[in-house]
Amino acid sequence: MKTKVAIIGSGNIGTDLMIKIIRLSESLEMSVFVGIDPESDGLARAKRMGITTCHTGVDGLIQMDEWKDIKIVFDATSARAHLYNWDKIKAFPDKKMIDLTPAAVGPFLVPPVNFSDNIDVPNVNMVTCGGQATIPIVAAVNQVAKVHYGEIVASIASKSAGPGTRANIDEFTETTSQAIEKVGGAEKGKAIIVLNPAEPPLVMRDTVFTLSEQADREAIRASVHKMVAEVQKYVPGYELHQEVQFDDIPESDPVFIEGLGKRHGLKTTVFLKVVGAGHYLPEYAGNLDIMTSAARATAERMISLQISKDR
Repeated sequence: MKTKVAIIGSGNIGTDLMIKIIRLSESLEMSVFVGIDPESDGLARAKRMGITTCHTGVDGLIQMDEWKDIKIVFDATSARAHLYNWDKIKAFPDKKMIDLTPAAVGPFLVPPVNFSDNIDVPNVNMVTCGGQATIPIVAAVNQVAKVHYGEIVASIASKSAGPGTRANIDEFTETTSQAIEKVGGAEKGKAIIVLNPAEPPLVMRDTVFTLSEQADREAIRASVHKMVAEVQKYVPGYELHQEVQFDDIPESDPVFIEGLGKRHGLKTTVFLKVVGAGHYLPEYAGNLDIMTSAARATAERMISLQISKDR
């Protein structure tokens, strides 16, 4: 029997997640799709697909008969709205929340890196699209050599950045930077987002720079390739754009890193691209696809573990 879920947020991310659950999930069942605009395209699409909808937000959701059977709630709204939504839902201990906003109320979760550390947490945060794409790579390097500094540049098509994304730019950089440290393992993290207005729109591109202790380069390369394969299990369009590159930063000519001072070691550069699955949005919207795919994978792993515990 599938586990019933609700999605709050009828914009691009919420709608894409809904369609992924309906088409792909063997363990999750869409129960209620929630928004605040009764005329939104997402709610209209959900109705056409036979999904129960609610246009009065979280307050309306918890008054519905379906609420008692829902076990997981996805929040695909905004950082500010999530604070309100979680304040309502935390009163129900039998519900778990997966937060796709940059609110970062709960601990950061990147499925192939730290899922096992957050099994019993009631509210987990999926960081950001840039974080989901790049933090696995920082962690892969850190598994081989201690990472002093991790910097990521996420370039996404301007057309794939909706009003929620644009309103949360500051939260994006702050949340991603923190997660590079807390999840990726870097002593210091920095995140940059670029909204690319190119026409036709380009797919998501991410560049990851790390400065680490010196280590076996082949071991780092192998760790990165292994991590890419793990992410591809739930995001098939995730891949290396070029081979991993290395540069020596000699002790005689160190670089200055704000907050850390002068450091030397091994610089690793990884170029990625993320092509969306095209379930609801165009393939260039890989930034949305990786978020919704990671959220779905997280929920399915939660259910799988719960089933194992109950046996």
